[in-house]
Parts: sequence; structure tokens; C-alpha cells
Amino acid sequence: MPKKEDKQDLKLAEQEVAEETTHKVEELVETEAIAEEIVKVEKELDQEESSNKATAKAGKRSSKALKEAEEKAEKEARKVAHAEQDEVKPKVVPKTRSKLERRGKKFRAVAVNVEKGKDYSLKQAIELAIKTSTTKFDSSVELHVRLGVDPRQADQNIRNSIILPAGTGKNVRVAVFADVDDAAKAKKAGAEIAGTEEIINKLEKGLIEFDVLVATPALMPKLGKYARLLGPKGLMPSPKSGTVSTNVARAVEEAKAGKVEYRVDSTGIIHLAIGKVSFGADKVAQNAKAVLASIKATKPASLKGTYVTSIYLTTTMGPSVKVANTEI
Repeated sequence: MPKKEDKQDLKLAEQEVAEETTHKVEELVETEAIAEEIVKVEKELDQEESSNKATAKAGKRSSKALKEAEEKAEKEARKVAHAEQDEVKPKVVPKTRSKLERRGKKFRAVAVNVEKGKDYSLKQAIELAIKTSTTKFDSSVELHVRLGVDPRQADQNIRNSIILPAGTGKNVRVAVFADVDDAAKAKKAGAEIAGTEEIINKLEKGLIEFDVLVATPALMPKLGKYARLLGPKGLMPSPKSGTVSTNVARAVEEAKAGKVEYRVDSTGIIHLAIGKVSFGADKVAQNAKAVLASIKATKPASLKGTYVTSIYLTTTMGPSVKVANTEI
């Protein structure tokens, strides 16, 4: 029979084997748990890396860039929504006002007296133009004649001067650029300024205190220096307008009597004031007939086709009245 001590040793050995086995099982379980955790972490890292790659591919790495992208997407969505709403809503077409409707109250009130598209006789047109004058001051009566000429052609650049039978209704200030003897004659004829030094001193300062400048042919070279000052204002003396003359006294008298110059503009139209409303229809008619006769006389020989295409009469800030072409 085995001894008691041998039984105890065997029991202790079995116990140690059991404990060792249990310890190994626990280590194995712990190792599996760690492995599972490692796999989980690696999986999360793989997902994060995939997300970063997608973001990098889109060119937006930062949170700021992502936020801007979201805002842009929202903005585009709002645009689409507004576009859809606009398609649903009926479009309101703004009402376009006519030229007459955009004019002042006084103008509209008198414009109804002028029949659109009608050609009036010269007498009727003058009476109607005076009747439809709306200003508180003494308005000018203007004549506008469109010619079928080409102003770029030298022989068709219509230009002339005429003395209006009834005058212009303006107090014309005349200056005469002449030597001592002619200056004295000009002063006697009614010129406000006469001489050379006085006029040159004013021109040097840029002062123009006259409406017409008359000069003698001999002194014209001295005015060449001031062509840029006088030319744009239409004050440069010219033989065609009668302001370059050896008879300065006569030139002054004509200017005071109502001598005017007309010239076709770049669009082929002559614009000229032919009197005042206060003149009355008869005096304005005298001036208008004289101007129309002068224009007719200056018809170029080389012109082919219609010479006068249209004639209109109007007053300052008043409606225009069409005149029949048969009046010229």
C-alpha cells in the first residue's frame, strides 16, 4: 500500500498541473482579446486613411475647406430653388413710356395741338409754334432744315450768311480788330470794342466780351495765335461770313442789323434761330422766308437727288412743327 506521504505529493503535483493549465488558458484568452483589439484599431485606421485619401483627392484637406464646400453647395441649392420659383411666377413686363409721356406737364399740354405726321404751311407752322411756347422768358423761334447733302464733300458743305429782315431780337456786341483809322470808323458805326491792343489783352486772359469779331485782312495773321480760343466758339473772322472786310463800318452795321451765319452740321442739318416769340408771326415769317430762300440759292450743282428732305419749326423747349417741303 502506498504511503500517506506519496499520496500527498501526488495530489500536490496534480494541483500544480491544474493551476499551470488554467494559467495557460487565461494567457491564451488574453492574447486573443488583444489580437481582436489590434484588428479593430487597424480597421479604424484603414477607414480613416481611406477618408483622408478621398478628401485629399477632392482637394479639400482642412475643415475650413469642407465648410466652404458645404456653403457653396447650399448656395447652389438656393439658386436652383429661386430659379424654380421664378419659372412658376408670371414675368411682369415693364411698361415702356413713349417720348411724349416722359416730357414735362406743360409740354404735354401744348403738344396735343400739333398733329403728328401732318405737314403745315409756313404760316400755320409759325403760328402754331408761337402758340405752343411754354417758357416764361421770350423764347427763340428756331428753324431746322435737313438737307440731302454730304458735308464731307467740299462743294456740299453748305455755309452762308444773311441779314434777317426783322433782325434777331438780340443786342449784338461787336468787336473790331483794326488799326487806329478803321477802329475810329467802327466805333462810329456802333462797335463796342475797336482796336488791336485792347482786344489782344482780353484774348490773352481768355476773356471774350463780344458776340461778333470783325477784322481787316491785313491784321488777320495776328489772330492766328488765338484760333483755338475763337474757333470752337464760332468767333474766328472769316471772309465767307463777311467778318473779314476792308469796310469795317459796313460790317458792324450789318452785324447790328441782324446778320447771321448758318452752316450745315455733320449730320446734314442747318440749325438757326430766326427771331423771338415776341416778334409775332409776320416778322418771324419774313425771317424764315429769307433764310429758306438763301438755303435754296446755295444748292450745290453737283448734288443728285433731293436737296431739302425736311423742315421743322420750334421754340425753345417747345414741340416741333413740321413744315411742308413745298415752302422752299
